[in-house]
Amino acid sequence: MTQKLTIQQVKANRREAGLAARAQDVKTLLHWFSHDVLALAGPDLAVRQELFDFIVIELQQRGGKSYPTIRKLRKALHNQRDQLLAFAGVLDQKLVAIAIQFELPLQAVRDVCLLHRKHKTSNAYWECWNRLHGKLSEKFYGVMASVGEALKQTPRASSMVENLNSRLRNYFFLRRSLGDAYLILLQFFLNHRRFIRSRVSERVGQSPKELLTDQPHSHWLELLGFERFQRA
Repeated sequence: MTQKLTIQQVKANRREAGLAARAQDVKTLLHWFSHDVLALAGPDLAVRQELFDFIVIELQQRGGKSYPTIRKLRKALHNQRDQLLAFAGVLDQKLVAIAIQFELPLQAVRDVCLLHRKHKTSNAYWECWNRLHGKLSEKFYGVMASVGEALKQTPRASSMVENLNSRLRNYFFLRRSLGDAYLILLQFFLNHRRFIRSRVSERVGQSPKELLTDQPHSHWLELLGFERFQRA
């Protein structure tokens, strides 16, 4: 009996060690995915695609039938690679334009881009900053500003989805099921509701439709045929 329990304990310990190692591997792969593949300031599209494919292959090797969650994750990543990395192609084009504008090698502009991924309080940031400043001389500040603006104006698809989900979630928690009619009404409301506050001051007091069409419209309730309550 004791020998049987000992064997079971050994098997359990081996399985635990295997699961822990697998979990650590997946954690490392996802860290690479977040830091090296999806980071806005990162390598060019070709390198990102190569890293993306490598991570998917590594997940496939660790996602057998006993690990359906890993298998689903790998499949989802495999099917959405081009959509997830679309922002990188847009950013690459902007960096090429900056290189042409300042008459610099593309790699020099890419190095400035990579500088933005470092923390400004770190020694690595300022060491890189000094090196690039010495290399680019009087063009450095202009390139820094242009690259910073390019990064700011290049939204990642994943960030946009997360932002949209965070906005929509507030309207879903009271309903168990969501029909087409409700979603259409919600779409109308969000497109015609005026912003009460915004980081961009020009958006305050205007709706998304007004901002896109530059044409004013009535309150969204009045557009639906309702009469707004007016204080006496």
